[in-house]
Amino acid sequence: MDDERPEVLTIGRLAHRTGLPVRTLRFWSDEGAVPPVGRSAGGYRLYDAGSVARVELVRTLRELGLGLDDVCRVLSGRTAVAEVADAHVAALDAQIRSLKVSRAVLSTVAKRGSTVEETTLMNRLARLSAAERTQIIDEFTEEVFGGLDDPRLRLRLRLRDRMRVFSIELPHDPTPEQVDAWIELAELVRDAGFRARLRTWMELNTPVPGQGRPPGASLWWARQIVQTVAEVRKGGVAPEGPAAAEVLSELFGDADRAAVLRSLEAGIKAGAEHYRRLVARVRGQNSSPDATEELEWLARALRAADQT
Repeated sequence: MDDERPEVLTIGRLAHRTGLPVRTLRFWSDEGAVPPVGRSAGGYRLYDAGSVARVELVRTLRELGLGLDDVCRVLSGRTAVAEVADAHVAALDAQIRSLKVSRAVLSTVAKRGSTVEETTLMNRLARLSAAERTQIIDEFTEEVFGGLDDPRLRLRLRLRDRMRVFSIELPHDPTPEQVDAWIELAELVRDAGFRARLRTWMELNTPVPGQGRPPGASLWWARQIVQTVAEVRKGGVAPEGPAAAEVLSELFGDADRAAVLRSLEAGIKAGAEHYRRLVARVRGQNSSPDATEELEWLARALRAADQT
């Protein structure tokens, strides 16, 4: 074949036509992606207009991230480009999820100023499988609610089921914010001290057979109580004043205030509100505002009322 004919391209002219380096074209040619259509008398590779179109296709597929082996399979007709694309989409999705997790971990490390050991733990927690995450939560639930005496078991299990409304389930494609919340939450539920404090709180809020609900138990499920306190605080009412006493009467009537206070203090000590908000963040939900300050105001008001 004559390399001086205008329809015939040397590898140098092909590089000029396509804007790609000769080294890249030679590699593609060696791998069979852009084979030469012939050889010159001197043994040099020769290409034609069809080769130009083939180079553009190879470049497109490579820019989309396909490996050269996959490109060759498509070009040889051994597989359809749609099949390769579908597999590549799945691989890209996995890579994107992994990058999101990496970004979330690094963001948390930067925010906390974490040590190498802490960074390693956070990275491991962030990359747990769904089954591993479920195991952590099941162990947490069993320690908080398990081993209960039979007469109260059924009632406790009902309360446990109510708590499971706040079950922890990281989405398949979480946002960095959800991963960050999961890391913090996983650390929290694995903490023996937190589990013990939460169990104590649940003990105080579990109904006893034949008796009504313990005073203060509804406090943690009735958001209107928190809303009432928020409005009172916004109005500048001090927890130690007479106006606060009226608020307590409105909220609790003649209930045992000391029992209400014990429940409230146990929940605050356990960090129940923080737990609730972390779970909401993991689940990607818009949780109600942080009620910690309202609950602490209520505790101060109950203490003050007890001293009068």
